[in-house]
Amino acid sequence: MPRTSLVYRALLRTASVLVPLGGLANQKLARTVALRRGVGERLAAWGRVSRDSARPLAWFHAPSVGEGRQAQAVLQEFRARHPDWQVAYTYFSPSAESFAAGIGADIADCLPIDTADGVEAALDALHPSLLVFAKLDVWPELATRAAGTGVPVALVAATVRPGSGRLRPVARTLLAPGYRALAIAGAISADDAERLARLGVAADRIRVTGDPRSDSVLARVAGVYADDPLLALGQRAPAMVAGSTWPIDEDLLLAAFMAVRERHPAARLILVPHEPSPEAVERVERAAERIGAPPARRLGTGATDAPVLVVDRLGVLATLYGAGKLAYVGGGFGTAGLHSVLEPAAWGLPVTFGPHWTESRDAGRLIAAGGGVAVASPQALATVWTDWLADDAARVRTGAQARAVVESERGASARSAALLDEVI
Repeated sequence: MPRTSLVYRALLRTASVLVPLGGLANQKLARTVALRRGVGERLAAWGRVSRDSARPLAWFHAPSVGEGRQAQAVLQEFRARHPDWQVAYTYFSPSAESFAAGIGADIADCLPIDTADGVEAALDALHPSLLVFAKLDVWPELATRAAGTGVPVALVAATVRPGSGRLRPVARTLLAPGYRALAIAGAISADDAERLARLGVAADRIRVTGDPRSDSVLARVAGVYADDPLLALGQRAPAMVAGSTWPIDEDLLLAAFMAVRERHPAARLILVPHEPSPEAVERVERAAERIGAPPARRLGTGATDAPVLVVDRLGVLATLYGAGKLAYVGGGFGTAGLHSVLEPAAWGLPVTFGPHWTESRDAGRLIAAGGGVAVASPQALATVWTDWLADDAARVRTGAQARAVVESERGASARSAALLDEVI
């Protein structure tokens, strides 16, 4: 059975000392440290009180919310197949805390640091019969120690970007024991499967199952009530819903919006910053004022008829896309990385995004299917935006092609759950 290297273990021990010090100067890091404080005791307490030794337990792990939605789709399918099992769910990022609380697990908490002591304590507390990682977040100490005790270790929704840092020689060497410990892995595409093998997963243990996130977003769209007030935001005027935007996206969108309004004065822009903090919302308001755009009004003020509406709360983007005639997804400029294009596509919207999309498999699929367009300037965005508003049939057709991309992987969560059945 593979084991982690002395170098990896030393690095994790060092990180467990240095990261709390870094939290003194970084608020997000401080939150990460605070979440993990006492996690071993919390898991142990649950194990003593609630762990039913007569029932097997599946432990699912995903780092953040995006990967969590992939894991959730598989978790729900797994629970439907195995209602007698208990389920534990862990996450890494503080941003996933509230999401994890509603995922439907018997226990949800953050993942302990991947040191020998932390891992052993968690395994003793949960006593899992199956360990499932989502996307690529395989922690070597946890994976190898679980496998060493006879627990099958699996990976679902596996995605390895062509430029992933994990493929670099040093990272690959340090992380390889965790990937070699996998009993089974479900990759979302053949290309991902090939890169997964390069990370150390045995080729005969890899299957191509598709992306369970497609099931997740389709279910979320189907679950929105037709009378949801957020959907009404798009009833009075054709709206572009721009989600997960960064400042560079917002400047481009506002400039394009000014050009679009010359031909379509009723057009609306609904902006949803990636992190809708007061500072982010104020920045959008100042940017609109600076270029002479209509004043940006906040959703929280009830100004639902404003030509430029900026969303100042979390958790509404997936529904808000349903209010749009077309969509823009942020992160395709700069270095942030393109955010998920599947949610607007699942609503049947034509999708636009910035030029740095090549690391996103989904964006490439949208472009190839004629359901998405990459733009590199305000002028290019304004042209696409204007054309779609002028030609409703073309807009609807493009949106249908985007939806078809999502539909093409429907059932990936069931295929992933069936994969887990192979090893339990």
